[in-house]
Amino acid sequence: MQDLDYSAWDMLKGYEPFSLCDWPGRISAVLFFGGCNLRCPTCHNASFAWHPESFPVLDCLGVLEQVQRNRNWLEGLVLTGGEVTILPGFDSLLHDLSSLNIPIKLDTNGLSPDCVKLALEHSSIKMIAVDIKGPWHMYPGLTGDRAAPGQARDCLGQILELAADSPERFMFRITRVPGLSDPDIENVKAWLPPGFELKVQDYRPSRITANQ
Repeated sequence: MQDLDYSAWDMLKGYEPFSLCDWPGRISAVLFFGGCNLRCPTCHNASFAWHPESFPVLDCLGVLEQVQRNRNWLEGLVLTGGEVTILPGFDSLLHDLSSLNIPIKLDTNGLSPDCVKLALEHSSIKMIAVDIKGPWHMYPGLTGDRAAPGQARDCLGQILELAADSPERFMFRITRVPGLSDPDIENVKAWLPPGFELKVQDYRPSRITANQ
């Protein structure tokens, strides 16, 4: 860990050493990175995502040392945010973490398919959890006008193709936010490749508003 590329690590804003819910079935540590390419009005982690400058940068070497000390009982390491795939030095970050020899789960909104494809080249990335916001036509409203319907369809279409080729490395989620109906959720379920389930999550209101 002596030659870390600090461009991505400069956005490390949070660390949870023990979690039972971020990777179902695994005892995991969680790294939270700031910044996001969306402004979802219902974002539950908006403070990290939209205002990362409001949080101090964590000592990445200290965090990684603690992760290494806990390797005997840790079953996974979760990368979340914000949106991890937009970080400068994303590939270098994956190289750094792969040296820990701990299975890694990546949370993403799926709008950076090239980065997801890059992540799949790392054998340490065992799971990619894709958060689908809703039907394509609802993406502008669900993302704070940061993703058009065509963009969402094209990007997530590429993600779905990747998932069909590597089904053991993908899971798909949707959050039942206000305005999203049961038929909308059924619409999204119909997109998934055969064998996949769509995990429906409860909505947790944020303390920050979309125009902040």
